[in-house]
Amino acid sequence: MSAQLLEGKPAAEKMRAEIYAEVAAFKDRHSFAPSLAVVLVGEDPASKVYVKRISKSFADAGMGCNEVVLPADTTPERLQAEIVALNGDPKVSGIIVQLPLPAPLTEKMVTDVLSPDKDVDGITPMNAGLLMQGLPCFVPNTPAGGLELLKRNGIEIKGKNAVVVGRSNIVGKPMAMLLLHEHATVTICHSRTRDLGAVCREADIVCAAIGKANMIKGDMLKPGAAVVDFGINPQEKGIVGDVEFSSAKEVAGWITPVPGGTGVMTNVMLLANTLAAAKRALEK
Repeated sequence: MSAQLLEGKPAAEKMRAEIYAEVAAFKDRHSFAPSLAVVLVGEDPASKVYVKRISKSFADAGMGCNEVVLPADTTPERLQAEIVALNGDPKVSGIIVQLPLPAPLTEKMVTDVLSPDKDVDGITPMNAGLLMQGLPCFVPNTPAGGLELLKRNGIEIKGKNAVVVGRSNIVGKPMAMLLLHEHATVTICHSRTRDLGAVCREADIVCAAIGKANMIKGDMLKPGAAVVDFGINPQEKGIVGDVEFSSAKEVAGWITPVPGGTGVMTNVMLLANTLAAAKRALEK
């Protein structure tokens, strides 16, 4: 057998069309566009490319995107002051801070002051706690996109066994919570899990977010499983995921390609979250 591809592009294009229509209606009704502020510290080339990509996607959607570029030697006090100012700016619907930050800056310095109402990447403790409780919140865009990909392809989650390999705050843990809220039975695995293959072979859904190239092999999967690969690992021949695609596709029922899978959905979820933040702000 050969797995069906869970490609991000078809689902992302459909979501974009829905978002574009909602943004147009929002602008007609309220006479302004939702807007994102992207805080970039330093001159990291990869981060600059990513921010440019975000700016283009927001422009295509008819939404605003303001880049706040700070020098690499920015102090914690200045970084936090910039974020506080954006929190209070009514023209800014959502805020993201490009990570990782140059030392001595830390993510905690951001989450200590970032307003949960504008935290459209779901990194603040408030949004993490709300997600844990199953209450309305902003969810990190990458796992949110992975869940959307499963649902839009008609893959049943309710009552299924799901394994999430990885326990990061930005992908693994929130993905586990999202699956739990969809009534899956969820197991979280990590670098100290004993016999990872035995655990994965019991799973109807496997989500790989461990950050190790080709770690999940085909013989670690249950035949017919849905495999969502969040890995982005640069190799000599290009980008590969955390799942060994060549062997996994012969066992799985569905699998996301890398690239072309979950990464495509991440950017669309950022659009959706920023639009949602603008709507929520008007309700307050």
